Amino acid sequence: MNTTVLTIACVVFVSVMGSAGPAYAQTAYISDNLTVPLRSGPSNANRILHRGLPSGTQLEILARDEDSGFVQIRTTRGTEGWLPEQYLLDEPIARDRLVIANRRISELSGTVEQQRTQLGSLNQEKGQADQSNTSLQRQVKTLERDLAELKRVSAGAIELNKNNERLNVLNERLRIEVDDRVNEVSNLENNAQQRWLMIGGGLVLVGLILGVIIKSRPRRSAWN
Repeated sequence: MNTTVLTIACVVFVSVMGSAGPAYAQTAYISDNLTVPLRSGPSNANRILHRGLPSGTQLEILARDEDSGFVQIRTTRGTEGWLPEQYLLDEPIARDRLVIANRRISELSGTVEQQRTQLGSLNQEKGQADQSNTSLQRQVKTLERDLAELKRVSAGAIELNKNNERLNVLNERLRIEVDDRVNEVSNLENNAQQRWLMIGGGLVLVGLILGVIIKSRPRRSAWN
């Protein structure tokens, strides 16, 4: 309570000094540093166990005295006592929240910087991927042209192969016909040779017969 009175006196002093005149005007702020004495019972008349718990101290509430407005608490170090409930808050004080917020901001700033770095890396990878994609597209177009040319050549080769097959079939037919003609000519030659042999044999036979006939005729004397 003494600390509270001192704090109020400081506020009044600052207000008076601020209204004294423009020559001494100065902006000031009350510090949120506050210490609350911890007592052995639920009243200001009880013995002080702790000179003052600093603001922002985390406490565990054990009991409440509705008549006196005091609360029995326990500190994280195990110290128990009573203090006015008006000094208790359901959440950390602004200073501690500011520290937590600054810490969170620092963490988020680090995260943002990390994500910015990752984004830069991703953009760089995307650029490389785009270049690779462009190169692949050029290769695909080249392959498509080569494939079209190959199809054209293949079509010509297939047609040529078909023509070759037709020519082979025709050549085989011609070869068979030539063989047939050769056989016919050979047969004709053989037949002609046989005829000439027969004719020659016949002539020889006729000559022999004539010779025999001539020899068998009686000879006439010259005197006759």
